[in-house]
Amino acid sequence: MEELLICVNPLDEEVGTAGKEECHRKGLLHRAFSVFLYDGERVLLQRRALNKYHSGGLWANACCSHPRAGEALDEAVQRRLLEELGVSCPCREVGSFVYRHTFSPELFEYEYDHVFVGAYSGQVMPDPQEIMDTRWYTKAEILALLTQDPDRFAPWFITALPMALREMKA
Repeated sequence: MEELLICVNPLDEEVGTAGKEECHRKGLLHRAFSVFLYDGERVLLQRRALNKYHSGGLWANACCSHPRAGEALDEAVQRRLLEELGVSCPCREVGSFVYRHTFSPELFEYEYDHVFVGAYSGQVMPDPQEIMDTRWYTKAEILALLTQDPDRFAPWFITALPMALREMKA
């Protein structure tokens, strides 16, 4: 059964639900989240698996996904951290933004993205269906890479990163 996502308006007010594929094929605005995990000055990034339907092989924040219909954001964050990375840690929301990106004429991201940060220093066990690589980078390394080659990163990461970095406490 297809996952039902929460469709929202530009104020993040719920307006209904739609299947994940429908949201991305029709470009429906829906609720999403991006999680950044940090350990002092280091930030965990993931390289998305090549088999992902978009942004495969690109670097992104530790975890990102969508809450399901009827699921609270905090619950969805913890569910996906466990599913994608095999970890659990307290996270707090530090901001949000709306973005739209066209991958092809039939594939869009149009999301109201909530940005979360969490302090974590343990091991990660990435799900290979979701993640092909993980690496801890310093903030300075990420900023240099983003300046030199922004195309190596997923489109939402470029907007979410500054929001997260401002809120991460060493």
